[in-house]
Amino acid sequence: MEPEQTLPPVRSEMGGRDMDQARALFEDTYNGAGFRTDTRQETFAYRYTTAGDEDMTLRSAMFLGDIRGAIQPEREYVVAWITAGEGRVDVGAEEAAFEIGRPLMFPTGKAFEFEVREYRQNLVHFDAAYLERMAAEHEGALAGPLQFDHTVVPDLANLRRWQATITNAAKTILGGESTELLRSELKRESAFALLDTFSHRSIDLPPALLVPRNARLREAVEYLHTHSHLPVNMSQLAETVHLTPRGLQQAFSRQLGVTPTEYLRTIRLDHVRAELTELAPGEATVAAVAQRWGFTHLSRFTASYVQRFGEYPSATLQG
Repeated sequence: MEPEQTLPPVRSEMGGRDMDQARALFEDTYNGAGFRTDTRQETFAYRYTTAGDEDMTLRSAMFLGDIRGAIQPEREYVVAWITAGEGRVDVGAEEAAFEIGRPLMFPTGKAFEFEVREYRQNLVHFDAAYLERMAAEHEGALAGPLQFDHTVVPDLANLRRWQATITNAAKTILGGESTELLRSELKRESAFALLDTFSHRSIDLPPALLVPRNARLREAVEYLHTHSHLPVNMSQLAETVHLTPRGLQQAFSRQLGVTPTEYLRTIRLDHVRAELTELAPGEATVAAVAQRWGFTHLSRFTASYVQRFGEYPSATLQG
């Protein structure tokens, strides 16, 4: 496996009294649309801070006014709690209200309406690929999209552990002085605490991969999931998991009923669907997303997509 690269720290602070600038900032940060703002006070102010790295950031937001609209964070998982004000997410659908001090996961896999008023908020952002890798390690699942249920109230004991873990991480991350090893461990602990606290579904391992004698096949499957965004050489994969190319083909065929290449194609199809679900119409084309995941023949891609999901990719994009 390839070693993880060290990521540079991220730290920023923005604020002011211009409501148009504030609206543009929040729309851009959260992939938003149709934001509407208002203020009940004569003087308006906002502030937005970020600290962390590309895997995990701690953020705070203040908006001394009303703001509503639709958002869909791109390739991120976000948990937030307010310390002042009020608000709701997924308005008009599976609605959930913020309560002072209680963390709430942002809805995943779709754009959603929100509204908040005169609020101060703390947030934790996880890069999607990072949290998905942590879920695979922590839960024995496959690295892939996670579906959180934002309507489920977390268990109190797990919630306390989450809060203690984030408080500990914040002391180091916001303090600004720490070793790479310490930051790495704090991120892992925070990711594991989130996964233990907030209800979600991940990609389960096929039962055949849980059998000890299929350990090399499981390693190959996990490799395909974590490298699906990269060119994959099946001969090199076989060498990585200590099988011959023929042995790799036979293991996939015997236990999963497909070739390694076919299995990789289904992983990439799932990623295309996840992206199309998250994108707004007009934001990207089906062809662009398909090509990004290695599908060069659009007609063949479309046929495979329809066979797997029962609808055309354009229908997924339109929502």
